[in-house]
This record gives sequence, structure tokens and C-alpha cells, in this order.
Amino acid sequence: MPVFQLIPPLDLGPALYSIDCSFCREHVFDHKFPMLDDKPYHNSCFEMLYDPICDVCNSIIPENKKGSIEYITHGFWMQQYCASHKQDGTPSCCSCGRMEPMDMKYKTLHDGRKLCLECVKSSIMDHGGGRSLNSDIQEFYKELNMKFAQQIPFLLVNREVIVREPVNGPGDKIVEIVRRPQRLVRGCEDATIFLLFGLPRLLTGSLLAHEMMHAWLRLEGYRSLSPVVEEGICQVLAYMWLELESKKTSGVATNTNIKQGVCRPDFDKKLGEFFKYQIESDSSSTSGDGFWLGIKAVDKYGLRATLDHIKLTGSFPY
Repeated sequence: MPVFQLIPPLDLGPALYSIDCSFCREHVFDHKFPMLDDKPYHNSCFEMLYDPICDVCNSIIPENKKGSIEYITHGFWMQQYCASHKQDGTPSCCSCGRMEPMDMKYKTLHDGRKLCLECVKSSIMDHGGGRSLNSDIQEFYKELNMKFAQQIPFLLVNREVIVREPVNGPGDKIVEIVRRPQRLVRGCEDATIFLLFGLPRLLTGSLLAHEMMHAWLRLEGYRSLSPVVEEGICQVLAYMWLELESKKTSGVATNTNIKQGVCRPDFDKKLGEFFKYQIESDSSSTSGDGFWLGIKAVDKYGLRATLDHIKLTGSFPY
């Protein structure tokens, strides 16, 4: 915070005004001006350099009634904005969570959700894109030697369907997901995973990888797992898929290899890191704590040994 220096009035002598602004190098004539690191500034220059600018309304964030500057900063994107925008109806992207700037309009989906213009570029809007992603997730599990004894279809639905059948999804922040039935058994033919349409491929894929792990555990006879263990290992698989996708970033970006998932634009790389950050920073006692117990076990013993231990004991190996 700056220290404000007071100087006497002009009639006490011009020598007292031989002070130049450290930014613009012009004389400082104000009787009260900010000092930072023993350097003087015009009030306007200091505001331009150091006062926080709201990324939503593009204005200097004002002082509150207590005389301090209060604003909100996104933990990952470092977007900063006036605290008032949390209550004034400013929308945020349902994928990355960034607030909508006043000079940019987000895309409105028909169920009312908002998508920023970057997230919408990779959003999955129809069942064609969903089927392709489903194939990718099936291949991911196949490469881990975790084949499914039956097909587990999934459908893209709107928010109204989710609201009618609310079931919490993985983590505190990702809740718009439904799984029916909640308990799969061997031979069950009608298990279907329901996901919100319109989310970016990376988010939809991580959610699908998580939910497919629930199905795999049921079909493979894993019984009576605690929420910490089950949600934790499902988050580990979602995280592993995101890590695999993040490696598909080498090579020249062309329309073909971007579409095939071989190369990602810079924002998609950042978005993937954000979804991993969400998993890492989940503070819940189930999926949050469970993820860290699970990922440490997998890093130490490997995925197969961890799964064998879970099936035998119902807990993560230490």
C-alpha cells in the first residue's frame, strides 16, 4: 500500500515543489500525493499503474465504506473484479467460471447457461460429438486393460432434466450430472449416464471418465466402498484422462489434427490445466480427500495394484 506524503502550501517556497513523478517525470503540484518505495507519483499516475482494474467493468475498483479496496480474484485464471459483480447479475461461464466482461457477450444456451467464447469452441452440443467422445473414453479404459463387460451409453441433456433428477457429481464445483441407476450390478442392461450438453470436450470427457469408473467398479464386483474410496478413485481416472489429453499438444496445429485431438490450441491446454486444478483443489471430504489418497496410492503402487487392494480391503494402500 502507498504512503501519502504531505507537503506545505505553495507560498512557503517553490523549492518545496521540486518533486517529479516517478512515472511521467512531470512536476507534482498536489499537496498530498502517494509514495511507493520512496518514489513520488501523481495521484492519476499511481492509479493507472497500481490501482486494481476490474476485468468485468474495466473500471478502477473503488474503496468500500471502510476505506479499503475489496475485490475478488479467481484462484486459477487470476481474473479480478469488483465484489459487487457477484450480486449484480453478472453471468459467469458454466465451464471455466470466468465472469462475463461488459464489452464481451457470452453465448447463451437454450437452458439459460452461459459459455464464454473460448469454451464454446470445443463444446459438445449434440449426440454425434458425444458418441465420438464416448469412443475415446472407452479406448482410454481399454488401454488401461479395463474393458467393460457391457456397453454403458450416455446421453446429453439440458439443465431442466438435471434439476428434475438432482444427483451430485464429482467435487463441489461440478454438480450438474446425473447417473441412473446409481447402483449398477452385473447383467444390468439399462444403465445410462446423463451429462449436460454444451460443456467443452475436456470437461465432458473428464466427467464421463469419472462416471464410467463408477460403472466399471459395479460391473467388476467392487462392493460397499466408502464414498471417499469410490469418489477418490473415480476422480483419479478423470485426472488421468485429463493428463493424457494434455500430452496431445505437440506438432503443428491444423484443422485435421485439432479435430482428431492430436493437437490442442493454447486455450484448450490451459482449460485442461484448470479442470485438473479443480480436482486438485476440491476441498470436500469425499472426492477431494479421496482423490489425494488415490493419486498417491497409484503413483506409489500403480493403478492395477491399487485396484486389487481396494477390491480386497475396501481401502487405498498406504
